[in-house]
Amino acid sequence: MTRRLLFSYLSLAALVLLCLEVPLGFVYSRGERERVVGLARDEAESVSAYAALSLAAGRAERDLPGRAAHCAARIGGKVVIVDASGTLLATSHPLTGQAVRALPTRPGIAAALRGTSTVDVRTSTIGGVEYLSVAAPVAEGARGAVWLTVPTRTVHERVHDVWLLLALGGLGVLAVVTLVGFGIARWTGRPIRELERATHALADGGCAEPVTITKGPPEVRRLAAAFNRTAARLAHLLDSQHAFAGEASHQLKTPLAALRLRLENLEPNVSARGRGSLAAAVTETDRLSRMVEGLLAMARLEEDAVTPGPVDVGAVCAERHRTWGALFEQQGVALVLFAGSVGPVLALPGAVEQILDNLLSNALRASPSDSTVTIELRLLVPARRALRDSRPCWVDLHVTDEGPGMTADQRHRAFDRFWRAPGAPKGGTGLGLSLVQRLAHASGGEARLQAAATGGLDAVVRLPSADPSAGGHPITRPGPPRRREAPALPA
Repeated sequence: MTRRLLFSYLSLAALVLLCLEVPLGFVYSRGERERVVGLARDEAESVSAYAALSLAAGRAERDLPGRAAHCAARIGGKVVIVDASGTLLATSHPLTGQAVRALPTRPGIAAALRGTSTVDVRTSTIGGVEYLSVAAPVAEGARGAVWLTVPTRTVHERVHDVWLLLALGGLGVLAVVTLVGFGIARWTGRPIRELERATHALADGGCAEPVTITKGPPEVRRLAAAFNRTAARLAHLLDSQHAFAGEASHQLKTPLAALRLRLENLEPNVSARGRGSLAAAVTETDRLSRMVEGLLAMARLEEDAVTPGPVDVGAVCAERHRTWGALFEQQGVALVLFAGSVGPVLALPGAVEQILDNLLSNALRASPSDSTVTIELRLLVPARRALRDSRPCWVDLHVTDEGPGMTADQRHRAFDRFWRAPGAPKGGTGLGLSLVQRLAHASGGEARLQAAATGGLDAVVRLPSADPSAGGHPITRPGPPRRREAPALPA
């Protein structure tokens, strides 16, 4: 922000300087040229008048050479005086015979000999030096002409000095603007940078320290005060939520455990006709306990703002396959694992385990006997359009069953809290898929449900790859489960 503010100050100052100094330089250059032309014109008219008096008195040969030399020394130029026929009368500097013969043909002298009342001003280059020439007739009747040349090097040097002075002055002003603007930008941006750091700390789940509200412009101070109030209110709300989650974990678990114990103690005293109702009550109590556990797990997920880290997803899948294998075998369902070399993924600590547990639990409830549930890992590498293409790679975790599946609308609503599909097996709480979605989002990925090629449901959890060398793997497209990527581990 400091650089942008400083750049805006310098841009505005440079624009103002250009609008002021460039016209000033041109005005001075034009004025200096007009001043030199005016002086040359006045000098030529003065010599012309003196020459007219000398010609009238018959002292031209005696007076004019001295006058020409004196005038040339005063103006630092050259003076030539000719008579009506163009014959040289006096000169301030030696001339060759060819130059003397060419005098009547010079444009300025020829115009003056014709009696032109205007002064012919020309700029020519003589001997590599740029000159300003002025020709004037001698008296009325064109009794002769005065040709005066003045070098413009002095004028150009003076103009260049003025341009250099303007440039140095502009640079000095820009330097002062830089120092003052840098101080103002730092003074303005310091509280904003503190607000930015505090906002990032709050967004990352940390405790934002109060921002100083005694620095910076009034608007920034008011913004800092509003941020402090917001951060304090948010911290209070989070503390209240965390306290509620901690208290609920004790207040809800204890009565549910006592209720289940009392129901089990009633079993010897319940007749055969009431055994079904008692079993249903115990089942509902277990379901309520699982629901409380799911709610507390989601509350803990919202409470713990941890950063995703590398997780060996292949090892986690193998460990959960061994853990769930015996339970699947008891239910007559085969659990098969296809875990190719996909490398680590970025996920929250323990997130992949919870995701697999919820997906496998749902797949087991939905799978009929003698069916198969498949766990599969797939690496997806996007097509690279350039060598420096930094688009991320992904790892898809598939849990596919051969159950009844879901319609498109049911798959869309399946991630809502407490929603259960019509005709779903008993025992579910409606929180498992919602927790899977929250864990996937917190890990930087996503979860979705799609129809499986086997007629059941394919639950896909996409997580970002943590392997920087994954770019060399071939591209894998989502599709039906593949059974030849790695040796299957039977349940």
